[in-house]
Amino acid sequence: MLKVQEIREIIRLIDDSNINEFTYETNGTKIKIKKPTTHNVKDTNIEEVTQNIAIAPEPVVQEKKAPEKKEPEVEKETSMETFDYEIKSPMVGTFYKAPSPESEPYVKVGHKVEETSIVCIVEAMKLFNEIEAEVSGEIIEVLVEDGELVEYGQPLFRVKTT
Repeated sequence: MLKVQEIREIIRLIDDSNINEFTYETNGTKIKIKKPTTHNVKDTNIEEVTQNIAIAPEPVVQEKKAPEKKEPEVEKETSMETFDYEIKSPMVGTFYKAPSPESEPYVKVGHKVEETSIVCIVEAMKLFNEIEAEVSGEIIEVLVEDGELVEYGQPLFRVKTT
């Protein structure tokens, strides 16, 4: 039986390759991955990809203005040495701090989280994946901006565990 992390790694490898179809079978478990053949993102220019993203431009602009404040940078400088755990992205995708542009973020610096607390969403291939904290503690640093593309294994949050 394959672990979820192994399946995610296979998906990432197939996504980064020129392979359009992949089948893997072992011990009665079968995985079949098919990429759409009508639209290859690697052959698309950046403007076309940007137009395909279903995000209203106005909230993105508003969200980008918020990080210009100097207060979060001060928090980052003081908290960098005191974290115990980093919540990392389990996949390549787009980071969203809230379930919708009008909603409050799942977590902010100073919020207490449990192992099953949802801290963000990573959207990959039109699927919105809720990311859990995996540890109990306090969010001491948010490392990415709303709407930012994240890589597999990229740290998203720093947590001081309890």
